[in-house]
Amino acid sequence: MTPARFDELMCRFATLRAGIIGDFSLDRYFDIDPNRAEISIETNLPVHNVKQVRCQPGAAGNITQNLAALGAATLHPVGYCGDDGEGFELRRALARVTGLSLDHFQTTDLRKTFNYSKPLLHRAGQPPEELSRLDIKDWTPTPPVIEERLIASLRGLAPQLDVLIVMDQAGVAGMGAITDKVLAAIAELQRAHPGLIVMADSRHGLGRFPALTYKMNAAEFAVLTQSNAQSIEDIQRGAGEFAARNQRAVFVTLAEQGVIGATPETKACHVPALPLRGPIDVVGAGDTATATLALALAAQATLREAMELAQAAASLVVHQLGTTGVAKPAEMRQLLFP
Repeated sequence: MTPARFDELMCRFATLRAGIIGDFSLDRYFDIDPNRAEISIETNLPVHNVKQVRCQPGAAGNITQNLAALGAATLHPVGYCGDDGEGFELRRALARVTGLSLDHFQTTDLRKTFNYSKPLLHRAGQPPEELSRLDIKDWTPTPPVIEERLIASLRGLAPQLDVLIVMDQAGVAGMGAITDKVLAAIAELQRAHPGLIVMADSRHGLGRFPALTYKMNAAEFAVLTQSNAQSIEDIQRGAGEFAARNQRAVFVTLAEQGVIGATPETKACHVPALPLRGPIDVVGAGDTATATLALALAAQATLREAMELAQAAASLVVHQLGTTGVAKPAEMRQLLFP
């Protein structure tokens, strides 16, 4: 990719209208000062004194932040939060995202707000140390009334979108936004709008998903294809065969080894990861890759160009410690063309 081509693609990014349906979480970071550690008089247990609390959108919300940082024109989150304090903070965090509309983001007393609470111990000269995380999730099936609202939002939005990202992050499949009924509606929309890029990512694997553009890691790909492929060459071959069967693009991330991609029309190829430049924190890098790949395809990048952009974005994010970071076009340009 040349600098001129990079600039051309970034200009296209700035025209794209993106929808994100899935599980939106509140990521709360508790920055702990170890110099103020105490022992509880009542329990004799350590007390961690928090000097700052940072709230960020997580899961599908992190993908949304990344789309905004990459310059997408408009963002339409399709999801929900609980009618609780965490939901208030999540909506407030989403409202800060440039170009975002909350018209299709529900607040409901039928669900709790999905929440990751992350205590971080900060010591001078060291990367932050994450202590045991505290999660809030729903453990019951998603009520039909919420499903129907999500589906109605999708049907109304689809004609206005260039790209739709489907993010399944619930603790148990079917207990978040991406239920079987919602997936059936997404499949219907993909058939009705064949030009719409629909990219899916799921922590439970994509076995129950319709034929969409898939992004997954190597372990998830092995389960989905019932393959024991481990080498880059074997995964590349398997990705090509899978894309031909599914008639959609597929991307398989390989952590420090990069990413493999294939489409029904394009031979599978591998793009290596960029070299590490210091301590890393991989949290959120997968979301960054998903957002970048989806926008790149919608901007009519080639398969290799999409993966090169995703690797640059992910490389920037893994070097941002103690946060689910984002990558910006100016930073990507500097990294790719020093």
